[in-house]
Amino acid sequence: MKRTAIQPADVFVPAGKTYSHGVIVEAGRTLYVAGQTSRDAQGKVVCQGDAAGQTRQVLENMKKVIEAAGGRMEDVAKTTVYITDIKHREAVGKVRQEFFKGDVPANTLLVITALADPAFLVEIEAIVPLP
Repeated sequence: MKRTAIQPADVFVPAGKTYSHGVIVEAGRTLYVAGQTSRDAQGKVVCQGDAAGQTRQVLENMKKVIEAAGGRMEDVAKTTVYITDIKHREAVGKVRQEFFKGDVPANTLLVITALADPAFLVEIEAIVPLP
């Protein structure tokens, strides 16, 4: 599957190249990954109070969903990240860089007042073209 990041010369380059402004995808099937949270396989919230730890669990969960559908994290075209406090932005961004390398997905970051469980600090959803 071909996936190409778009970075117009006259649009700023995202700090740390943590996201792409646009991604062109040539594929036939698309996986829409529901918002993933920091629950382990037993449904227990992990890393309470730790935005980096929660983000790592979120992205590990996402990776398992994507791989179960026949894709890879490198196929992710778009993510939407929800955080409950702007102070979590840097920690979330650093962990994202562990999972997304090269042409990183387009991304929207939203700071909201709460998620479905008060223990959640981060939730991430994704759009993934499949090979």
